[in-house]
Amino acid sequence: MMSNRYRIENQDKTILQRLASEIAEYVVMPQNDERKLLWAKLNQLESSRPMVFINEIPWHEMNINDELTLCTKGCWAQELEAELRRTIYQWKHMQVDMVVSNYIECPIEIHNTGLGIEEECDISKTDLQNDVVSRHFHRQICEPDDIEKIKMPVVTIDYVATETKYNELLRVFGSILPVKKAGIRHLWFTPWDNLIRWWGVQEAMMDMIERPEMVHAAVERFVEAHISMLDQFEKLNLLSENNLNIRIGSGGYGYTNQLPGSDFDPCHVRPINMWGCSNAQIFSNISPEMHWEFAIKHDMKWLAKWGQTYYGCCEPLDIKIDLMKRIPNLRKISMSPWINVERASNLLSNKYVFSYKPNPAIFAQGSWDPQNVRYEIKSFLAKTRDCQVEIIMKDISTVQHQPRRLWDWAEIVMQEINNL
Repeated sequence: MMSNRYRIENQDKTILQRLASEIAEYVVMPQNDERKLLWAKLNQLESSRPMVFINEIPWHEMNINDELTLCTKGCWAQELEAELRRTIYQWKHMQVDMVVSNYIECPIEIHNTGLGIEEECDISKTDLQNDVVSRHFHRQICEPDDIEKIKMPVVTIDYVATETKYNELLRVFGSILPVKKAGIRHLWFTPWDNLIRWWGVQEAMMDMIERPEMVHAAVERFVEAHISMLDQFEKLNLLSENNLNIRIGSGGYGYTNQLPGSDFDPCHVRPINMWGCSNAQIFSNISPEMHWEFAIKHDMKWLAKWGQTYYGCCEPLDIKIDLMKRIPNLRKISMSPWINVERASNLLSNKYVFSYKPNPAIFAQGSWDPQNVRYEIKSFLAKTRDCQVEIIMKDISTVQHQPRRLWDWAEIVMQEINNL
C-alpha cells in the first residue's frame, strides 16, 4: 500500500519533469538571488525598500487558459503538480518579491497523535469550492475537568515511507533539481485559535472574567502540550532551518544572516536556530492588560525558545506595542488592516519589522478600482517611510473570479515601491 501511495507512473513523470524544468529556469534568474538579500536586509532591520509577499490565494478562482488544470492521474502526482503549477503561475502573474526554491523538498513522514481533542462544528458554505467557510463550534471544554481532554502528543517517524518518497522524488526530479529531506520548518503556535474552537468564543471571553483560574489552566495545558511536542521534534532531529523562503508567522520570508546563529550544528537544528511565532487573534478587542495576562504571559515559555520571533496576525497591535517589547527576540510585528498606520509607524520606526496586512476585502467588491488601490498604497508608503516594512497580502477568500484583480494589485504595489 505504501509503495503504491508514493509511486509516480511514467506518463505523470513526464508532466512533472516539464514543470520542474520551467521552475529550474526561474531559480537561476538574477532577481531570485537579489530578493534573498533584500529579505535578509529587511529582517536585519537594514531594509532598502519595502518587501511584498502574497499568499492564502483563492486558487479555485485563479485558473486562466488551463494554467492550473491538472494533467497527471495519480493522487500524489496531482499534489506535486498542483504545487508546481501554482509556483509557475505566481511567478508569471503576481511575482512581487517571491523567491523560488532551488530544490525539491521531501517532507519527512511524521506521525503525531495530536492534542486528543478536535474541533466539532457545523459548516456553512456559500462557495462549495472555497476552503473559506463559516463555522459554528460545539463546546467541548465547559468545566475544569474538561481541560484534561487536552493530551500530550506523541511524535514518531515513518522511516520507510520517508525513504520511499525520497527515492521516488529523486527518480523524477533528481536530474533537474536537487531533492532534500526536510522536517518541521515552521510551527504555527496559536493557543487561542484552538481554544475558542473547543470552548466557544463568547464562553471563553466570559470565563476570563468569571472563571479566570480555569482559563489560565487551559492555556497552560495547551502550552505544555506544544512544548512537549517541540521537545520531541528536537530530540528526534526533526527541526529544519527556516531562515529561507519559508513564511514566518503570518508574515513574509525568514531570510536573515542572524540565524541559525553561531552556536549551530547543521546536523541537528534546535529552536534557538530558528524563527518562532505566536498570536491571539481573538483578542482584538481585549485590553492590553488581559492580553498579557491570558495570552502573552503564557506564550513566553514558548517564545523564549526561539532565536527570533514573530508576533500577531489579525489582531490590531498598534495599541499594544508595550506588550510586544516584553517578548524575547521579537523582530517582526503583525500590523492588521485595523491599525492606525501613523501611530504604528511612530511606535515601530526601525526597531521592528512592520508586517503590514492590507485589507483583502478590496478584491471582493462588486467593481474593481485600481486607482483606489494605488491611492491607498501610496498613502501607506508615505506614512511608513522611516519603517522596516513588509506588505503581506493574505486572507484572500475571493477575487470575484477575476484573477487579474490580484495581478493588478501586485503590479501597482511594485510600481509604487519602485517610485519611492
